[in-house]
Amino acid sequence: MSLSFLPGIVPAALPRTTKYTTDDPVGQGIQWLFDAQNWQGANGIPLRLVEHLGYSALTIGLALIIAIPIGLYVGHTGRGKVIIVSLAGMLRALPTLGLVILFALLTSPLALMPPIWALVLLAIPPILTGVYAGISSVDPDIVDAARSMGMSEAQVLFRVEVPNGLKVMLGGFRGCVLQVIATVAVVAYLPQGGLGRFIVTGLKSYDYGSVFGGAVVIAVLAIVLDGVLALVTRVVVPAGLRGGALKRFQQNHHRDADISVAVSQGGTL
Repeated sequence: MSLSFLPGIVPAALPRTTKYTTDDPVGQGIQWLFDAQNWQGANGIPLRLVEHLGYSALTIGLALIIAIPIGLYVGHTGRGKVIIVSLAGMLRALPTLGLVILFALLTSPLALMPPIWALVLLAIPPILTGVYAGISSVDPDIVDAARSMGMSEAQVLFRVEVPNGLKVMLGGFRGCVLQVIATVAVVAYLPQGGLGRFIVTGLKSYDYGSVFGGAVVIAVLAIVLDGVLALVTRVVVPAGLRGGALKRFQQNHHRDADISVAVSQGGTL
């Protein structure tokens, strides 16, 4: 099957662009970023940014729908954790571009959903492992106490385990977002839109300013979103369950339990 729908994988022997005043790729990238023409029109950065965010949101949304229920079930029951860990590791090892091209070849090279589904497979592992690890990290004594109070398994999961494991779960979500923002650029090879279009067309025409500028925009987008998610985590997760506070709580909890056992056995403090 022809790979003519993959522009930029093998760049054509085109002459180097002369629209820059320097031969330095970094300098060309800076000029490209400050060129007003690249910030307007159908091929401008704002429109490509919206496309990139749209592809990313669709990918992450589908991955959440698949990964969260599985992670909650495995984390709560402990069943299938070996399979889940092995599967997540296997999916992480898959090559992004190769998987995207394979899905396109097996279905429709010009359709949007084949590469999206390929990216969904790569977005599932960080969410799945984050949810599973978050639920599993909850102190078993807290879970047992909730059950002794008469809570149902659903109540234990959503009122005890999820709130206490939320920080770890959000960490997995942050990892997924960063991965998707970086890798969704490959859909431009098929060809689709997004910020990856600047990189693909730049490689095809030896426009290294476009390649450098597109990569910088993607990197800045990832950094900004990571900062936003870090702020959201700080707002959503209670102060007592963040970092050092949670560790101190767990240490005090186990210390109090050890003291109670010593007293019940007739020991002295």
